[in-house]
Amino acid sequence: MTISTAETQKLYQQVARAISEAIRSGQYAAGNRLPSERELAEEFKVSRPTVREAMIALEIHGLVEARHGSGVYVLDEPQSKTTASELDIGAFELTEARRLIEGETCALAASTITEAELDQLEAIMADMVDENQRDIKGDLADRRFHVAIAQATRNSALVTVVENLWDLRYKSPLCRAMLERGRQVGIRPLIDDHQAILLALRSRDPKDARAAMRDHLSRVIENLLTATELDAVEQARNNVQARRLEIARRSVI
Repeated sequence: MTISTAETQKLYQQVARAISEAIRSGQYAAGNRLPSERELAEEFKVSRPTVREAMIALEIHGLVEARHGSGVYVLDEPQSKTTASELDIGAFELTEARRLIEGETCALAASTITEAELDQLEAIMADMVDENQRDIKGDLADRRFHVAIAQATRNSALVTVVENLWDLRYKSPLCRAMLERGRQVGIRPLIDDHQAILLALRSRDPKDARAAMRDHLSRVIENLLTATELDAVEQARNNVQARRLEIARRSVI
């Protein structure tokens, strides 16, 4: 099976559609395990995060079931629950965009932020710790922290972009499903990372602030990779280093 780079559909949608057609044609019978993440990535010539987004999309559609540590299996009675267009954007793509945009936003904020705004970030961090302890969903304090940094730039366009990127987390069923999977395995806002961002902002060093934000969002991506692992545990161990190297390569962009 191949996918077309000329199509306007997102890559994960193209992969999901091709596998859905293979299921409906009987190529993958009910109850059977789909090929491994590595095999699918090689077959479609896409990244593993793209395959994972496609698998979660198919799960939302009601076509497959992911069994942790075992793989993805075709359901006996497939039932479409939503349309491809409703799924929208995945968490990997969204977080990578945030990493690029919020990294530069944080660098700019380092040169414009006031003491009062730094104190506000400190207070928001206390709320973040409280939300983590009480397991409050929605990461509301986390959102406030990142938006407050954008506001410190005095650039309303950047504020709007950062707010819209955060809002996509809640509007996209695919992104929500991926983030919920992360929460189920214990992923919460990273307090130490946010403390490092705050320290860099207090130093008024744009380079350090950019690096702290980008490092934080790189860890978010890595945590999502762990949370959405679909293949057997041993395969995950074998492949994690390769993905880390890929993240490192993209991090220098």
